[in-house]
Amino acid sequence: MDLSANSIECLRAVANGDLKAIDWLAQSLSRVEALNPRVNAYTLLTHERAMREAEVVDALQRSGAPLPALAGLPYAVKNLFDLEGEVTLAGSRIRQTAAVATEDAVMVARLKKAGAVLTGALNMDEFAYGFTTENTHYGPARNPHDTSRIAGGSSGGSGAAVAARMVPLALGSDTNGSIRVPASLCGVWGLKPTFGRLSRRGCFPFVHNLDHVGPIAASATLLAQVYDVLQGPDALDPACVATAVQPVSAQLGDGLAGLRIGVLGGYFEDNADAAAQQAVDLLAQALDARPGRVQWPYAAQARAAAFIVTASEGGSLHIDDLRHRAAQLEPVSVDRFMAGALQPAHWFARAVRFRRLYREAVNALFTQWDLLLAPATPCAATTIGQPWLQINGGQQPTRASMGMLAQPISFAGCPVVVAPTWPDAAQGLPIGGQLIAAPWREDVALRAAAWLEGLNAQTVGARSVTC
Repeated sequence: MDLSANSIECLRAVANGDLKAIDWLAQSLSRVEALNPRVNAYTLLTHERAMREAEVVDALQRSGAPLPALAGLPYAVKNLFDLEGEVTLAGSRIRQTAAVATEDAVMVARLKKAGAVLTGALNMDEFAYGFTTENTHYGPARNPHDTSRIAGGSSGGSGAAVAARMVPLALGSDTNGSIRVPASLCGVWGLKPTFGRLSRRGCFPFVHNLDHVGPIAASATLLAQVYDVLQGPDALDPACVATAVQPVSAQLGDGLAGLRIGVLGGYFEDNADAAAQQAVDLLAQALDARPGRVQWPYAAQARAAAFIVTASEGGSLHIDDLRHRAAQLEPVSVDRFMAGALQPAHWFARAVRFRRLYREAVNALFTQWDLLLAPATPCAATTIGQPWLQINGGQQPTRASMGMLAQPISFAGCPVVVAPTWPDAAQGLPIGGQLIAAPWREDVALRAAAWLEGLNAQTVGARSVTC
């Protein structure tokens, strides 16, 4: 039995006593051993911890006690989540001498409580600043569909590990698109929840005003089940203090009844190539979206403001490293953080003021629509080292622009599920589409994702990896 192929069936088998967690883990680790040298998704294997956690599940199973929701599920986390007893590298060489974490990040602790089994930590862009995971310290994360290509970023190891079926679940972070870009380029499902929905405590920070955390998964159903486990307020994360729990797994069968679904045009067409536009057309057809194109307000301005907030907060956070240890950072990180640290303060103030206006305009749009569709990336995965994107006759820098269709959405704080598609124009590579809902309506996006997963169509289901 290929335990990497259907995680939902495996969860049921563990719950029914037909599968041991230790056997599921063994197959997961076997795939890591076989594929990671080519994909470079992992920066740390937590083998001993994984064995202990799997044995806890199997002991519960032997005792006949009820098993938690994710019992036996192998997973890994982006290497900015604290893991007790391990150094949180955050993709940087500077962090190698940092003190080990004294406790797990909140999201890791909740997965452990739910019976999931941690296999390790995953590759990423240095300090989460990038969209390609071409990390010069630890090597690039490679796309399992074509290892000459990027996996996306900054959660590139997370997308690659799930796409290569090393694990059915990985945690990532998303400031400007860092869950959605890898999910799109690797052909897997990803959830960027509403800003403030999930606790970020125990994650190495990047931009306090924009950081999100969330899951990347092998299926939409698993994405929803994991989301239910991760929810809950956290008094020590100011953005997550009063967040209510909104279980969604039980609603996945509700389908699309009553949903007003539209497709974004304008900025989201102008900055998407033919394959990315075809990806959205596939989703629109499957979801029976209304004809025409919807205009997202201030999209280009929101992207510009997101850059300003990102650069300013990122530069401020790393100012000490810039002063004393710049040579140990990646050159591209030095350039970005230095530019942010030197920005005029009134730029940041204006961007924050604009964000209030912008959110009001986006919220008004969702009085007319329940779900809006857009490409997640402007194109399919580029080759590693490719400096430029060619989009509709224009040229954009790859590292800064792979997230250009994601940034306006996260600046508004809206929840998004990335659904994988395989457009013919992408020549065998996946491109994801964004399923965008109003703030705090993850249930709408996940219902649509489950509907897509239930279709026997080109819009769903991962194709075999070639690595």
